[in-house]
Amino acid sequence: MADRQGTSTIERLTGEAILPVLDEVARLRISVFAAFPYLYAGDAAYERRYLETYVASPGAVVVVARAPSGEIVGASTAAPLADHQPQLADSFAKNDIDPAAVFYCAESVLLPDWRGYGIGHRFFEEREAAAREQGFSLVAFCAVIRPPDHPARPKDYSPLDPFWKKRGYAKMDAIHAPMSWRDIGESEESEKDMQFWVKRLAG
Repeated sequence: MADRQGTSTIERLTGEAILPVLDEVARLRISVFAAFPYLYAGDAAYERRYLETYVASPGAVVVVARAPSGEIVGASTAAPLADHQPQLADSFAKNDIDPAAVFYCAESVLLPDWRGYGIGHRFFEEREAAAREQGFSLVAFCAVIRPPDHPARPKDYSPLDPFWKKRGYAKMDAIHAPMSWRDIGESEESEKDMQFWVKRLAG
């Protein structure tokens, strides 16, 4: 399927088909997540170990966007919530939502030059399609909460809330979960508060 002026292609990968793209997706995650609000100081070895969990999860998908050259310029991932860090499922259970009903969209990363051409929408469409095919009734993701006066916040920073709302997702104020990673400039990991957004799938 073409997106960026007819020049990119979208692929939804599962199982062993994910293995050949792990290193490229790892580099992409490190590059894109270095920016605000994630400020992620990643390393390739950790990234590969993390992404290998999608190979092992029977319900997981990795969606990639390729330039005409074959380079991966964007990627998004999703899997049953139960296949992720346990505190994520716990946050739903504590709010009387069955974690087994939730398909979790873990990340969506896209190089800046490829934004604004519909690829982000395609990432959600592919992951929601995978959720429907597997019988999930809810799709969810979470976003890091940073204070408005964070010193690394760019003056022109614009949150993605309008885009997520347009896709039919609602912010669930009561559902939060902690995640830890090392910010750029930090010597150790620190815990971050993650806010969940949820969409109920029709039919």
